[in-house]
Amino acid sequence: MLTLDSLTVNYGTRTVLRNISLRVAPGEMLAVIGPNGAGKSTLIRAASGALAPRQGRALLDQLDAHRLSPDLRARQVAIVPQAVRLPEAFTVIETVLMGRTPYLGWLGHESRTDFALARAAMERADVDTLADRCIGELSGGEQQRVLIARALAQAAPILLMDEPTSHLDLKHQVDLLSLARTLAHQDRLVVLVALHDLNLAAQFADRVALLVNGELRMLGLPAEVLTPSNLSLAYGLPVNVISHPAHGTPLVITNG
Repeated sequence: MLTLDSLTVNYGTRTVLRNISLRVAPGEMLAVIGPNGAGKSTLIRAASGALAPRQGRALLDQLDAHRLSPDLRARQVAIVPQAVRLPEAFTVIETVLMGRTPYLGWLGHESRTDFALARAAMERADVDTLADRCIGELSGGEQQRVLIARALAQAAPILLMDEPTSHLDLKHQVDLLSLARTLAHQDRLVVLVALHDLNLAAQFADRVALLVNGELRMLGLPAEVLTPSNLSLAYGLPVNVISHPAHGTPLVITNG
């Protein structure tokens, strides 16, 4: 269980998140949406324990995320960041094996189990054929999938993803979010993902949280949150919402 309890986060004197409370249960995928600057990335960082709140708490299965040691936190939560510079000379398998670091003994040597988990994670993220390639040779989309594989190799019960589809083509966007939903529904992970694409959020998420100016304006089923009135107020332009002809989920169309 991931619980945000009255979470308030400041950058200096500026309040970026204000009194956020929500829960994500094992087996559930929650998408966080909102305009640029709404606080989506800050929410992901605060939920992971990497960012100290001014008030409130982020609880990882009842453990205060910010008070955990880095190793213990990494065993509870895995993060796919929005943008990170990976070591270009490292191979894909070496990078994915970094996800096993919290479990290594004091000698720091990977076991057969670590390698098996890393290779299984690469298969699920569709980078297994790139195992011996150097990171510097990969496209941005390929590197993003390596980050996903690294997070999966951690085998943590909570998965946080910050705009994971931003560098991916259409096929890999769908494949990634299908995988995220499978990890929630079948593997019983807690999955929290920040997304810009409202239609992907509607198609794949169990629930949607709408952030505006650092406040949680709406939390519920996609059909409850993704309404013309909610979205027009949040994004500052008129929108229509119709039923998706294939999935029956909300389909957001701008009028601009």
